[in-house]
Amino acid sequence: MKSTRKNLLGAIITNAVLLLGIHATEAEQAAPPLSSAQIIEILASPDRTEADRTNDLRRKPEQMLGFIGIRPGIVALDLSAAGGYTTELLARSIGPAGKVYGQSRPSDPNQAPASSSVREGDSRPNLATAGTPAAPQAAPRPSPVALADREARLREAGIPAAPIVALSRPFEDPVPSELAAQIDLVTLMFNYHDLGHLGVDRAAMNRAVFSALKPGGLYVIADHAGRPGTGISESGTLHRIEEAFLRQEVEAAGFRLVEEGTFLRNPNDPRDKNTPDPPQPKDEFVLKFVRP
Repeated sequence: MKSTRKNLLGAIITNAVLLLGIHATEAEQAAPPLSSAQIIEILASPDRTEADRTNDLRRKPEQMLGFIGIRPGIVALDLSAAGGYTTELLARSIGPAGKVYGQSRPSDPNQAPASSSVREGDSRPNLATAGTPAAPQAAPRPSPVALADREARLREAGIPAAPIVALSRPFEDPVPSELAAQIDLVTLMFNYHDLGHLGVDRAAMNRAVFSALKPGGLYVIADHAGRPGTGISESGTLHRIEEAFLRQEVEAAGFRLVEEGTFLRNPNDPRDKNTPDPPQPKDEFVLKFVRP
């Protein structure tokens, strides 16, 4: 009898612990979006690099993270992570209860290095204010190396950030199958246009992103705006893409547009050159899609 009671008590305790764990996980997932004050505090962290702070001037991360509605404890995927500017911001914002994956396509030994061809991810220069020259760009390190360095630096500084996991996978299959329907947020910052001249099967990529996201998960894309009717034809020359064209491709995978960000728009940009003339910020759009 005593043994039976002991076993029953153990089962009750185990079930209670499991239930508490489930409730804690649900609470983390239901955490409210970070406030503007919390985002500003993250951006003001003294351990952030000078290069990232320079990037902030043109990328407006306070508005971007607020537009995303970034929440602690989620799982995020940063497509075309490159040097990891956006990846690190996500990791800092999500915190240690979550996880961030940074994807980059495997290097092709038959192609020229990124420094002499297309630079994926966040490294493309842009003008923050009229008359401000673009900073010289050093040859980027391979994305997995850059992300590993960022992960190590966050740990050394004791920053309560989400772990950063580098994924070296093709755009058409950006996440392992075990992550299907496990991701809350996917970002693709200023690189959808490059998928055109890189020959990426964008329809396959968007379907893969749809499958990777949980129902209700978000797909946030920012890019340099092209002129109406140009589609993705100027991806390798002007590094721009027509907004309506991009939206049509993403919605064809089953996504629904829920919000448009205007904080990077510049209606005075004629959108007929890679670097606007006269010098001014590029006209850029930000779109937030949801997996229904």
